[in-house]
Amino acid sequence: MRSSGGRNSRKPSGSDPRGAGGKRGAPQRGQGRPRPEERRYEKSGAPQGERPGGPGKGGRGRRGGTPARPARSREYDAQLEERARERHTGPQRKLPKTFGEPEGERLQKVLARAGMGSRRACEELIDQARVEVNGRIVTEQGLRVDPQTDEIRVDGLTVATQSYLFFALNKPVGVVSSMDDPEGRQNLGDYVDNRETRLFHVGRLDTETEGIILLTNHGELAHRLTHPRYGVKKTYLAAIQGPLPRDLGKQLKNGIRLDDGYAKADDFRVVQNTGKNYLVEVVLHEGRKHIVRRMLAEAGFPVDKLVRTRFGPIALGDQKSGWLRRLTNTEVGILMREVGL
Repeated sequence: MRSSGGRNSRKPSGSDPRGAGGKRGAPQRGQGRPRPEERRYEKSGAPQGERPGGPGKGGRGRRGGTPARPARSREYDAQLEERARERHTGPQRKLPKTFGEPEGERLQKVLARAGMGSRRACEELIDQARVEVNGRIVTEQGLRVDPQTDEIRVDGLTVATQSYLFFALNKPVGVVSSMDDPEGRQNLGDYVDNRETRLFHVGRLDTETEGIILLTNHGELAHRLTHPRYGVKKTYLAAIQGPLPRDLGKQLKNGIRLDDGYAKADDFRVVQNTGKNYLVEVVLHEGRKHIVRRMLAEAGFPVDKLVRTRFGPIALGDQKSGWLRRLTNTEVGILMREVGL
C-alpha cells in the first residue's frame, strides 16, 4: 500500500510554495491593501484614502503626480490686487524724448481732432492748399505744429484746435441769464451742469425774452462779441399791436431817446401782419438792458412777446426751446472772423 504522503495526495492550501499570487517564490500581498481591481476612485482621480499628490515628501505620487500648491491667504491676494490697481491707475511716467525727435503734432492729426474730418480728408485739405499756419499756406504733409500757440486756418476761417467749447442755447421764457442763481430760480447753468469745463454766457437775455444765447469758455471771443466796438448785430422778433405808422422804422433808425441816452436800430422791417397784430424784426448791435422793449415802448408800441433769432452770424433756426447744441467748426470760424480773431 502506498503511504499517505504519496505523489497524488493533497497538500494543505496554506502550504503552497507559490504563495497567494499563484507564482512560485512571489511575496505575499499585504492583508490590508486592496487589489488594483478592487480600489475605488473619487472624482479627482485619486484612490480613496490617499492624497491627490500621492505619498511621500514634496507631494509627488509614485507615478510622477504634480506637487500640491500651498494655499495663499486672502491678505496676500488682496495685496497683489492692490499693487496691480496702482500700476494701472497711478500717474503715468513721462518718458524722455528720443534725441532729435521733432516737437509738436502733425498738422493733419490736429485738424482731425478739431473735427475737420478724417486724417485722410485733412491731408487732402493740405494738398489743395486750403490750410494755412501762422499766415503761411501749407502744401507739404507732415508739418508739425503746436495747437496751443500756432494759428491754424482752413479756407480763411480759424480752427478751434485748443480745448475751447462753443454752444448755442435756445433759452426758454422764465430762465435767468446767469450760470447760478442764489434765489434758486432756473438758470443757464442748469443746462450745462454736467460739463467738465466751466462755461459762461455771452451777453444776456431778460427773463421774459427767449431765443439764442451763446455759451463758451473762450474769454477773448466772448468779450469781443459783446463789446460795442466790434458791432456784432443781434436780431429780434417782436410781437406788438398796431396800427403802425409808416415812419416807425425811420424813427428807430434815427434813434429813440431813453433814460440812459439815445438808442438806434440798425434795421427794421415788418415780417407779418394779421389785423392789429404785427410781427416786426429789429436789428441792433447795442446790448443795454431791455433795449428792444424800451425802444418800442418809448415809440408807443409795448412788446407782447420777444425772441432773439440771431446772434451775429449764428441763427436760431428750428432749434427747439430749451435745446443746447454745439456749434460747428465753420460757425466758430465765422464768429472769430466777425470779431477779428
